[in-house]
Amino acid sequence: MATKILGGKEVASEMHKNLSPRILDLKARGIDPQLAIVFIGDDASAESYIKGIKKAGRALGVNVRLEHFPPDTKQVNLKEHLEALNQEPKVHGVVIMRPLPPRIKEDSLGDVLRPEKDVDCFGLINVGRFMAGDARAFPPATPQAVMEILKHYDIPVQGRQAVVIGRSMVVGKPLAMLLLKGNATVNICHSHTTDLSAVCRQADILVAAAGHRGLVVKDMIKPGAVVIDVGINYSEGKIRGDVDYDAVYPLASAITPVPGGIGTVTPVVLLKHVVLSAERTVEG
Repeated sequence: MATKILGGKEVASEMHKNLSPRILDLKARGIDPQLAIVFIGDDASAESYIKGIKKAGRALGVNVRLEHFPPDTKQVNLKEHLEALNQEPKVHGVVIMRPLPPRIKEDSLGDVLRPEKDVDCFGLINVGRFMAGDARAFPPATPQAVMEILKHYDIPVQGRQAVVIGRSMVVGKPLAMLLLKGNATVNICHSHTTDLSAVCRQADILVAAAGHRGLVVKDMIKPGAVVIDVGINYSEGKIRGDVDYDAVYPLASAITPVPGGIGTVTPVVLLKHVVLSAERTVEG
């Protein structure tokens, strides 16, 4: 059986079709969905992500506004700016780009952001709501993009063994919660996991989200497994994933490419959350 490539472009296109009438309806009511991106510093991966968000915003007709601050910006100034965004009725979503400069306290910024505008689950209020299964919280965009790809390609989650490599609050932990919600049995692996290869070989669905280029090799793959690569690593001017794609491809039943996989869907998920936030303002 040939390995299926789980391309993100097809998924993003389908999401566009579903979102377009909702955006037109909002605009007919005099509401233009708007996302404010707060970007501190000059991280290359964040800059690449911002480009993807802007491109998706132009295609959908969602306003994307970049608020760029130098890395030495004081914490108090950032908090004041977030407070101002909280009060802007035309701003329906705010995303604070990670990674932040080391001197910036992430929790402190997250505490300022109003939960209804926290469209990427940055603040602790929405993190708590999300982990508790509260529908008011927007899931983090990247984990939700993984679920959108699985859904689009009719890959079942219920009853399957899923292994997630990576335990960050950006991808690993929230993705585990989404997979659990889909009734998968989930194992989260990390740098202290004993015999990582053996654990990964149990996976029907293997997700690599550790941020280490080529971490997942062929002897970690159960034949027929679905392999999802969330890794973004820059090498020699190119984007590489966490999976040794060429070696793993023949063993997998389906695999996401890097680039062209999860990263293509994530910006559209983020804008979908902005649209939902705007719709909630109409509903009251």
